[in-house]
Amino acid sequence: MTPLLPKATIRHVAANLTSGDAVHRVLTAEDFATARQEITSWDGYAATPLVALAGIARHIGVGEVLYKDEGPRFGLSSFKALGGSYAALRVLQREISKRLNKEVVLADIRNGEYADECAAITLVSATDGNHGRSLAWGCKRFGVPCRIYIHAEVSEGRAAAMRDLGAEVVQIAGDYDASVVLAKSEAEANGWFVVSDTSWPGYSLPPRDVMSGYGVMVQEICDALDQAPTHVFLQGGVGGLAAGVISAMRQYWGDASPRAIIVEPELAACLFESAKTGIATNVSIATETLMAGLSCGEPSRLAWEILSEEATDYLTIPEALVAPSVRLLANPLGHDEAIEAGESAVAGLAALIAVMGEPSLADKLNLDTTSRVLLIGSEGVTDAKIFNMIMQRREAA
Repeated sequence: MTPLLPKATIRHVAANLTSGDAVHRVLTAEDFATARQEITSWDGYAATPLVALAGIARHIGVGEVLYKDEGPRFGLSSFKALGGSYAALRVLQREISKRLNKEVVLADIRNGEYADECAAITLVSATDGNHGRSLAWGCKRFGVPCRIYIHAEVSEGRAAAMRDLGAEVVQIAGDYDASVVLAKSEAEANGWFVVSDTSWPGYSLPPRDVMSGYGVMVQEICDALDQAPTHVFLQGGVGGLAAGVISAMRQYWGDASPRAIIVEPELAACLFESAKTGIATNVSIATETLMAGLSCGEPSRLAWEILSEEATDYLTIPEALVAPSVRLLANPLGHDEAIEAGESAVAGLAALIAVMGEPSLADKLNLDTTSRVLLIGSEGVTDAKIFNMIMQRREAA
């Protein structure tokens, strides 16, 4: 049978899990419910598709592959539309309540009742692209000044998308982690408010709100299924997506929740290294990965509290799998639906296919013909130039 992807070396580490209640303590049922009530009331809200990739499942030898396609999310082409904009609203709620010495409600901020107060608050963040776009979109809706810090390798297409939403975009010479440091320091110096999807000592409320927003996506998945998947492959990055999904699924499915497998680029494997050491571990990024949204060298400490107790396995994938996986979704097998996906969206798919090509590793992960695997297609085409370049390489070949 013709292989779907090039042969590749997949690194694997099995986690030495700690025990605890992080899936209920870090992100509570109330956190998820509040985010769900707010986000599902927004104009343009609709559940994104959960697509069955039956052709791929048959080809690689698993029972089912389900792909949650976040490309259509609020017209922003990413699951992060659920996080940054919601966290921004929560920051505004806390700050305006403090300034007015009364509790204000989210709907009143969203509907313009506090327009003057919003205009006097500046929100900032660092981003690889999608989180910043979500924040810029939220700030435009709420009438809030927005300043976004991006690193040297963020594409002009992604920067332009944030500028088009009214954000001031500052590009630095360093990497993502350096942009996080600069955003934090300039916010402190100017009285601005950071809305980050990663946490650090003394800073946890906005990243908690970001992850709570991701619970909307999980609820949509659970509502569409009559039983839990056996496995879920989750992109790494700082860990916020994985932690949010794992917590929401554990709260919904309980002990029947799927086996959680974290996937990272081998060029930016901070969670993989954290699993090896047993503590949140930073890594230096020497070369940027094509999966721009996963180019993170420092885990979110808040997310790691959850992952260290719940994620059973960590994988890294090489760059050689990324573009072919994008092309595979766009030119599907059999009667599978064609999906235009961004580079970071295919991490789980690439890892799953590669694992099934290594029987010993598939056995370690308990993957076989009865497995029902969930993948998070975290983004659609967020940079048309990069997507077109990936697709043209196939035509040239």
